[in-house]
Amino acid sequence: MTDRPAPAPAPVPVERLRFEMPPVFATAAQERAHRKERLAGVLRLLGRLGYEDGVGGHVSARDPEFEDCYWVNPFGRAFAAIGPEDLLLVDGEGRVRQGERRVNQLAFAVHAAVHRARPAVVAVVRTQAPYGRALAALGELLAPVTLEACAFYEDHALLDEFFGGGAVDGADAERIAGALGPYKALVLRNLGLLTVGDSVEAAAWWFIAAERAAQVQLIARAAGKAVLISHHSALATRERFGSDLAAWVNCQPLLEAAGAGASTS
Repeated sequence: MTDRPAPAPAPVPVERLRFEMPPVFATAAQERAHRKERLAGVLRLLGRLGYEDGVGGHVSARDPEFEDCYWVNPFGRAFAAIGPEDLLLVDGEGRVRQGERRVNQLAFAVHAAVHRARPAVVAVVRTQAPYGRALAALGELLAPVTLEACAFYEDHALLDEFFGGGAVDGADAERIAGALGPYKALVLRNLGLLTVGDSVEAAAWWFIAAERAAQVQLIARAAGKAVLISHHSALATRERFGSDLAAWVNCQPLLEAAGAGASTS
């Protein structure tokens, strides 16, 4: 007599399967603490990825309670060394409200302008990464050459001016915010990428995804002529994978793998 194989396990009811979603907070203080922790974690992640160059590069996050106030990394500190306690609270005029270090007011002016123009935006990322800068040097948009690039299809813009030669005044910052418009990303000609999101993680994922899409685009161009995804397919793909919720979900494993969920300082 042969032994019968054991029956396969019964399917687990869907309602018992865990699926992480953005947290909801009872108080502004709880949301602020979480947002600062994630902001510091994202900065360390970006530093680990090499998206940092000297004192350049900032990530800002809107305070959940104080109007026209934003948390941002201090001037001259390495991304990898930043914890929540190191972040500055800076108002829209560039004045430090909480913290012990200076802020790069010229760079922060752009962040403040974007935050004011887009009230639903929680976070803005503007830092240095090689392939985004290479694409910006060509003055080009991201092309729909991969599924991942389709997240940006007709949802990012090019600012065909150069704002790096001198001080960025208020009018320049407003033009940058205006060029971003309603989109999730902006290619700043000869400078690089700027991304936004309704969470710190979403803005960070869009920056990382745009940088990777630029890398693939440039590699494909060097190898030959890339085949573009059709307009209809690119739009359908963007609708499925291009939301800030999808970006939030995608960022979680990166933060976990980088050990960027808690301060290392």
